[in-house]
Amino acid sequence: MADPTDAARDHYRAGGLRERLQAALARIAPAGQPLTPERLRFIDQFHVRGLAATADLAALAAPTRDDSVLDIGSGVGGPARWLAANYGCRVTGVDLSEDFVDAARYLSDLTGQQDRVSFHCGSALDLPFDDAGFDLVLLQNVAMNIAERPRLYRQVRRVLRRGGRFATFDVVRAEGSPHYPLPWARGPQASFLLDAQATRAAIEAAGLRTLEWRDDTSAAVAWARQMLDAGPATSPGLALVMGPDFPLLAANLARSLVEGRLGVSMAVFDAV
Repeated sequence: MADPTDAARDHYRAGGLRERLQAALARIAPAGQPLTPERLRFIDQFHVRGLAATADLAALAAPTRDDSVLDIGSGVGGPARWLAANYGCRVTGVDLSEDFVDAARYLSDLTGQQDRVSFHCGSALDLPFDDAGFDLVLLQNVAMNIAERPRLYRQVRRVLRRGGRFATFDVVRAEGSPHYPLPWARGPQASFLLDAQATRAAIEAAGLRTLEWRDDTSAAVAWARQMLDAGPATSPGLALVMGPDFPLLAANLARSLVEGRLGVSMAVFDAV
Protein backbone atom coordinates (compact mmCIF):
# COMPACT_ATOMS: atom_id res chain seq x y z
CA MET A 1 0.00 0.00 0.00
CA ALA A 2 1.31 3.44 -0.91
CA ASP A 3 2.45 5.69 1.93
CA PRO A 4 -0.18 8.49 2.32
CA THR A 5 2.62 10.97 3.09
CA ASP A 6 4.37 10.15 -0.17
CA ALA A 7 1.07 10.44 -2.04
CA ALA A 8 0.43 13.88 -0.54
CA ARG A 9 3.98 15.01 -1.34
CA ASP A 10 3.51 13.93 -4.96
CA HIS A 11 0.11 15.62 -5.18
CA TYR A 12 1.58 18.97 -4.13
CA ARG A 13 4.72 18.73 -6.22
CA ALA A 14 5.01 21.96 -8.20
CA GLY A 15 8.18 22.07 -10.25
CA GLY A 16 9.00 25.48 -11.73
CA LEU A 17 6.64 27.21 -9.32
CA ARG A 18 9.00 30.09 -8.53
CA GLU A 19 9.38 30.89 -12.24
CA ARG A 20 5.61 30.84 -12.79
CA LEU A 21 5.13 33.18 -9.84
CA GLN A 22 7.78 35.56 -11.14
CA ALA A 23 6.01 35.80 -14.49
CA ALA A 24 2.59 36.31 -12.88
CA LEU A 25 3.81 38.91 -10.41
CA ALA A 26 5.30 40.96 -13.22
CA ARG A 27 1.68 41.50 -14.29
CA ILE A 28 0.08 41.75 -10.83
CA ALA A 29 2.63 44.13 -9.33
CA PRO A 30 4.85 45.86 -11.89
CA ALA A 31 8.25 47.10 -10.75
CA GLY A 32 8.01 49.95 -8.26
CA GLN A 33 4.60 48.99 -6.89
CA PRO A 34 4.55 47.64 -3.32
CA LEU A 35 3.67 43.97 -2.92
CA THR A 36 1.52 43.25 0.14
CA PRO A 37 -0.10 40.08 1.54
CA GLU A 38 -3.49 41.41 0.42
CA ARG A 39 -2.32 41.76 -3.19
CA LEU A 40 -1.19 38.12 -3.15
CA ARG A 41 -4.47 36.74 -1.84
CA PHE A 42 -5.54 35.21 -5.16
CA ILE A 43 -2.45 33.00 -5.36
CA ASP A 44 -1.47 32.24 -1.77
CA GLN A 45 -4.68 31.55 0.20
CA PHE A 46 -5.11 27.89 -0.67
CA HIS A 47 -8.32 26.93 1.17
CA VAL A 48 -12.11 27.32 1.13
CA ARG A 49 -13.18 31.01 1.27
CA GLY A 50 -9.59 32.18 0.83
CA LEU A 51 -8.44 35.24 2.76
CA ALA A 52 -11.87 35.73 4.35
CA ALA A 53 -11.50 32.38 6.12
CA THR A 54 -7.98 33.24 7.29
CA ALA A 55 -9.25 36.53 8.71
CA ASP A 56 -12.19 34.84 10.47
CA LEU A 57 -9.99 32.14 11.98
CA ALA A 58 -7.47 34.73 13.14
CA ALA A 59 -10.23 36.77 14.79
CA LEU A 60 -11.39 33.65 16.61
CA ALA A 61 -7.86 32.67 17.70
CA ALA A 62 -6.91 36.27 18.66
CA PRO A 63 -3.12 36.16 18.27
CA THR A 64 -1.09 38.84 20.02
CA ARG A 65 2.10 40.59 18.99
CA ASP A 66 4.05 38.51 21.50
CA ASP A 67 2.74 35.15 20.25
CA SER A 68 4.90 32.61 18.48
CA VAL A 69 2.65 31.03 15.83
CA LEU A 70 3.03 27.79 13.87
CA ASP A 71 1.14 27.30 10.60
CA ILE A 72 1.03 23.58 9.74
CA GLY A 73 0.61 22.94 6.03
CA SER A 74 1.59 26.52 5.28
CA GLY A 75 1.54 26.13 1.48
CA VAL A 76 3.11 29.14 -0.23
CA GLY A 77 2.81 31.19 2.94
CA GLY A 78 -0.27 33.36 2.48
CA PRO A 79 -1.86 32.97 5.93
CA ALA A 80 1.52 33.31 7.67
CA ARG A 81 2.31 36.57 5.89
CA TRP A 82 -1.17 37.96 6.48
CA LEU A 83 -1.07 37.14 10.21
CA ALA A 84 2.37 38.68 10.64
CA ALA A 85 1.32 41.84 8.79
CA ASN A 86 -1.99 42.30 10.60
CA TYR A 87 -1.24 41.04 14.13
CA GLY A 88 2.50 41.64 14.42
CA CYS A 89 3.19 38.09 15.58
CA ARG A 90 6.12 35.92 14.55
CA VAL A 91 4.92 33.06 12.30
CA THR A 92 6.68 29.82 11.40
CA GLY A 93 5.33 27.72 8.55
CA VAL A 94 5.94 24.04 7.87
CA ASP A 95 4.90 22.18 4.72
CA LEU A 96 5.56 18.78 3.16
CA SER A 97 6.20 20.28 -0.30
CA GLU A 98 9.71 21.60 -0.94
CA ASP A 99 8.34 23.54 -3.92
CA PHE A 100 5.79 25.31 -1.71
CA VAL A 101 8.40 26.14 0.94
CA ASP A 102 10.71 27.62 -1.69
CA ALA A 103 7.84 29.71 -3.09
CA ALA A 104 6.80 30.84 0.40
CA ARG A 105 10.32 32.12 1.11
CA TYR A 106 10.48 33.86 -2.26
CA LEU A 107 7.14 35.64 -1.80
CA SER A 108 8.04 36.64 1.76
CA ASP A 109 11.25 38.22 0.51
CA LEU A 110 9.20 40.22 -1.99
CA THR A 111 6.84 41.50 0.72
CA GLY A 112 9.77 42.37 2.98
CA GLN A 113 8.64 40.05 5.79
CA GLN A 114 11.76 37.92 6.17
CA ASP A 115 12.14 38.97 9.81
CA ARG A 116 8.56 38.03 10.79
CA VAL A 117 7.96 34.75 8.92
CA SER A 118 10.03 31.65 8.23
CA PHE A 119 9.26 28.40 6.42
CA HIS A 120 10.51 24.85 6.84
CA CYS A 121 10.01 21.57 5.01
CA GLY A 122 8.60 18.83 7.22
CA SER A 123 5.73 16.49 8.01
CA ALA A 124 2.76 17.36 10.20
CA LEU A 125 3.13 13.88 11.68
CA ASP A 126 6.69 14.52 12.86
CA LEU A 127 6.99 18.26 13.35
CA PRO A 128 10.64 19.45 13.33
CA PHE A 129 10.19 21.64 16.43
CA ASP A 130 10.81 21.34 20.16
CA ASP A 131 8.09 20.60 22.68
CA ALA A 132 6.01 23.51 23.97
CA GLY A 133 7.54 26.03 21.57
CA PHE A 134 4.42 27.82 20.29
CA ASP A 135 1.57 29.90 21.68
CA LEU A 136 -0.74 29.27 18.74
CA VAL A 137 -0.93 26.53 16.09
CA LEU A 138 -2.99 26.95 12.90
CA LEU A 139 -4.28 24.20 10.61
CA GLN A 140 -6.25 25.21 7.50
CA ASN A 141 -7.48 22.71 4.91
CA VAL A 142 -4.75 20.21 5.78
CA ALA A 143 -6.24 17.35 7.81
CA MET A 144 -8.08 15.88 4.80
CA ASN A 145 -4.69 14.66 3.52
CA ILE A 146 -3.76 12.92 6.77
CA ALA A 147 -4.87 9.39 7.64
CA GLU A 148 -3.27 9.31 11.10
CA ARG A 149 -5.43 11.94 12.77
CA PRO A 150 -4.61 10.95 16.37
CA ARG A 151 -0.90 11.32 15.62
CA LEU A 152 -1.48 14.67 13.89
CA TYR A 153 -3.32 16.14 16.86
CA ARG A 154 -0.80 14.72 19.36
CA GLN A 155 1.91 16.55 17.44
CA VAL A 156 -0.13 19.76 17.66
CA ARG A 157 -0.45 19.29 21.43
CA ARG A 158 3.26 18.49 21.79
CA VAL A 159 4.47 21.75 20.25
CA LEU A 160 1.94 23.92 22.11
CA ARG A 161 2.73 25.54 25.42
CA ARG A 162 0.25 24.80 28.22
CA GLY A 163 -2.64 27.18 27.73
CA GLY A 164 -1.69 27.75 24.10
CA ARG A 165 -4.36 27.70 21.38
CA PHE A 166 -5.01 25.47 18.42
CA ALA A 167 -7.10 27.02 15.62
CA THR A 168 -8.41 24.82 12.84
CA PHE A 169 -10.44 25.38 9.68
CA ASP A 170 -11.01 22.19 7.73
CA VAL A 171 -13.30 20.40 5.35
CA VAL A 172 -15.33 17.58 6.92
CA ARG A 173 -17.36 14.73 5.53
CA ALA A 174 -21.13 15.27 5.28
CA GLU A 175 -23.67 13.19 3.30
CA GLY A 176 -22.47 10.98 0.48
CA SER A 177 -19.17 11.04 -1.39
CA PRO A 178 -17.61 14.20 -2.83
CA HIS A 179 -16.84 14.65 -6.49
CA TYR A 180 -13.25 13.82 -7.42
CA PRO A 181 -10.68 15.01 -8.30
CA LEU A 182 -10.48 17.63 -5.53
CA PRO A 183 -7.81 20.19 -4.63
CA TRP A 184 -6.32 17.86 -2.00
CA ALA A 185 -6.81 14.47 -3.68
CA ARG A 186 -7.23 13.03 -7.15
CA GLY A 187 -9.31 10.17 -5.77
CA PRO A 188 -10.79 8.76 -2.55
CA GLN A 189 -7.69 6.66 -1.83
CA ALA A 190 -5.78 9.84 -0.94
CA SER A 191 -8.61 11.62 0.91
CA PHE A 192 -9.07 11.02 4.64
CA LEU A 193 -12.18 12.94 5.57
CA LEU A 194 -13.82 12.66 8.99
CA ASP A 195 -17.19 14.08 9.91
CA ALA A 196 -17.35 17.04 12.28
CA GLN A 197 -18.11 14.96 15.37
CA ALA A 198 -15.25 12.53 14.78
CA THR A 199 -12.86 15.41 14.05
CA ARG A 200 -13.70 17.15 17.31
CA ALA A 201 -13.40 13.89 19.26
CA ALA A 202 -9.96 13.18 17.78
CA ILE A 203 -8.71 16.65 18.69
CA GLU A 204 -10.03 16.50 22.25
CA ALA A 205 -8.51 13.02 22.74
CA ALA A 206 -5.08 14.58 22.13
CA GLY A 207 -5.44 16.79 25.22
CA LEU A 208 -6.98 19.86 23.62
CA ARG A 209 -10.09 21.47 25.11
CA THR A 210 -12.76 23.04 22.93
CA LEU A 211 -13.11 26.79 23.42
CA GLU A 212 -15.30 27.42 20.39
CA TRP A 213 -16.67 25.22 17.60
CA ARG A 214 -18.44 26.68 14.57
CA ASP A 215 -20.13 25.10 11.60
CA ASP A 216 -18.88 27.27 8.73
CA THR A 217 -20.68 25.29 6.04
CA SER A 218 -23.24 27.98 5.17
CA ALA A 219 -20.53 30.54 4.47
CA ALA A 220 -18.59 27.93 2.48
CA VAL A 221 -21.66 27.08 0.39
CA ALA A 222 -22.28 30.77 -0.37
CA TRP A 223 -18.64 31.07 -1.48
CA ALA A 224 -19.00 27.91 -3.59
CA ARG A 225 -22.14 29.21 -5.33
CA GLN A 226 -20.39 32.45 -6.22
CA MET A 227 -17.45 30.53 -7.64
CA LEU A 228 -19.67 28.26 -9.73
CA ASP A 229 -21.68 31.25 -11.03
CA ALA A 230 -18.49 33.13 -11.92
CA GLY A 231 -16.96 30.24 -13.85
CA PRO A 232 -13.21 29.63 -14.30
CA ALA A 233 -10.97 32.54 -13.34
CA THR A 234 -9.35 34.41 -16.20
CA SER A 235 -6.64 36.12 -14.09
CA PRO A 236 -3.64 34.50 -12.35
CA GLY A 237 -4.81 32.38 -9.45
CA LEU A 238 -4.27 29.06 -7.75
CA ALA A 239 -3.80 27.33 -11.10
CA LEU A 240 -0.29 28.82 -10.92
CA VAL A 241 0.32 26.63 -7.89
CA MET A 242 -1.75 23.51 -8.61
CA GLY A 243 -1.59 23.31 -12.38
CA PRO A 244 -3.87 23.99 -15.34
CA ASP A 245 -6.63 21.60 -14.23
CA PHE A 246 -7.17 23.46 -10.96
CA PRO A 247 -10.47 24.97 -12.23
CA LEU A 248 -11.86 21.42 -12.42
CA LEU A 249 -10.64 20.60 -8.89
CA ALA A 250 -12.14 23.83 -7.55
CA ALA A 251 -15.45 23.24 -9.35
CA ASN A 252 -15.71 19.73 -7.88
CA LEU A 253 -15.09 21.16 -4.41
CA ALA A 254 -17.76 23.80 -4.96
CA ARG A 255 -20.28 21.24 -6.26
CA SER A 256 -19.59 18.94 -3.32
CA LEU A 257 -20.25 21.78 -0.87
CA VAL A 258 -23.42 22.98 -2.60
CA GLU A 259 -24.80 19.42 -2.78
CA GLY A 260 -24.20 18.81 0.93
CA ARG A 261 -21.52 16.18 0.40
CA LEU A 262 -18.93 18.19 2.33
CA GLY A 263 -19.02 20.63 5.25
CA VAL A 264 -16.57 23.01 6.88
CA SER A 265 -15.74 23.43 10.55
CA MET A 266 -13.88 26.26 12.28
CA ALA A 267 -12.74 25.86 15.89
CA VAL A 268 -10.32 26.96 18.59
CA PHE A 269 -8.99 24.74 21.38
CA ASP A 270 -6.57 25.28 24.24
CA ALA A 271 -3.82 22.99 25.47
CA VAL A 272 -4.66 21.52 28.89
